[in-house]
Amino acid sequence: MAGRKSLILVTVDCLRADHCGFMGYGRRTTPFLDGLAAHSFVFPNAIVAGVPTYYSFPAILASRYPLALGREVVGLVRHETNLASALKNEGYKTAFFGAGNPYLTPQFGYDFGFDTFRDFVASDTTQNLWEDMPVPSNPRASSRLNHAMAEISHKIPGMRAAYEELYFQYCWRLGSKESRSFDELRRFPAADVIVSEAEDWLASAVDAPFFLWLHFMDPHGPYYPKEDSLELLSEHTLTSSRARYLNASWNRSDIGKGRLRKYRDDIVSMYDAGIRWVDVQLSRLVESLRKSRRWDDCILAFTADHGEEFLDHDGRYHPPSLAEELIHVPLLLRVPGVDKKEVCSNPFSLLHLAPTLLSAAGSTVPSDFQGTDDWPRLQSGTAWTSPAITECVAGCTNPLRRDQRGGPRQLAIRESRYKLVLNLEAHRSVDIGAGREDLFDLESDPTEHAPLPPGSNQRERRCLMQAALHHLQASHPLRDSDSYLSTRVRDIKHTLSNASNGASLIPVQSAVE
Repeated sequence: MAGRKSLILVTVDCLRADHCGFMGYGRRTTPFLDGLAAHSFVFPNAIVAGVPTYYSFPAILASRYPLALGREVVGLVRHETNLASALKNEGYKTAFFGAGNPYLTPQFGYDFGFDTFRDFVASDTTQNLWEDMPVPSNPRASSRLNHAMAEISHKIPGMRAAYEELYFQYCWRLGSKESRSFDELRRFPAADVIVSEAEDWLASAVDAPFFLWLHFMDPHGPYYPKEDSLELLSEHTLTSSRARYLNASWNRSDIGKGRLRKYRDDIVSMYDAGIRWVDVQLSRLVESLRKSRRWDDCILAFTADHGEEFLDHDGRYHPPSLAEELIHVPLLLRVPGVDKKEVCSNPFSLLHLAPTLLSAAGSTVPSDFQGTDDWPRLQSGTAWTSPAITECVAGCTNPLRRDQRGGPRQLAIRESRYKLVLNLEAHRSVDIGAGREDLFDLESDPTEHAPLPPGSNQRERRCLMQAALHHLQASHPLRDSDSYLSTRVRDIKHTLSNASNGASLIPVQSAVE
């Protein structure tokens, strides 16, 4: 193992490519990473293989399309080969520290291959993360009154919106008397907590190369950044009380995009502050590695599982969707001792990230990875030409509900200029249109608001459609009863289990059987 390089994979939830300084963003969200980018491979068009988290990480960690094994398989199947298991088999020490994302847990197979696995997922993570509005002190009486007034307002033209706004403000004023800090309001551990855990682990992993995966949730909604990060971005007016009001307002379903837009800039500022705090803590981690003289032996990959929408297409957050603001993510790769070269601007699917990282580390790429090893192309500056494919199940906002897993499959096939978005089947419970096909020219329409007319650009449509067909044909043989049954058994075990999901160090031997 002498001379083997260690590998650090950093993934940030909800991080858009266009909110990083090294990707051209004007605000100083990533000054440390900007400096690192000067000596790293920076991918102009890194594209995720699925949105959101549960459709993205099978490709990032296991180089497998999210729907390759069928809609029933969410996450990784039992003992599925991944970055951690491949490196562990070669003698690496392996650890994961994640900031409480409920889909990156042993329940979804992500602990396989890790000596240490800490997900910070508490037993109550199934609660509604957005329940931040108070209820009246006498709920029974107020509920009766509220229902009566709501029924009346719905019968009078123009009164419904006024009543809902009045009730929202009433609830807000009732709860605003309670003073809570940013730290009390935050739903996930901040980046400093995760980095401290990683530093403690690194202090014990000194006799072998290591694989360390860190997943940060700081930019994830509800947006409650560290106050220090707000100071760094000069956002002095965003108090915790104001942040609470903004998050509650941004999450409302009873107002339209016009009224939501007045909250957008402040919401984006809090989102950016979350990114800034990740950058600060990564600087701290790297400085620690420098002091221990290990940084020069570390490969670092920095990316995201998907982006975030801020009314770009009239939406918020990150539902299963294939818009550019959700599928285009940052990707920075630092490999010590390798001269930086310009990276091809063609789309790079994160399906190829795991084999490329293993190759850069001098490790064997597992034969069952679907992605390709692009490390030789990076070293030589050679371009890749295959389109990037992203897939998800429309309307599946909660994969724990099996009825949502069977919705329409959506595909995006993206090459350097054109992007084809397909909805492959009709489903009566999801209002997205049956068999829809949209072709976008990202050169003339980078925001994807004007699909090209049906029947136009036949050559481009044909090429991208052929890529979609090849993708579907290649994935079908991978489906087998064992994958389906193991996933169903895992789901049933989780449903029946009364064991806590509390944050704890989980040795590899206790992986879900």
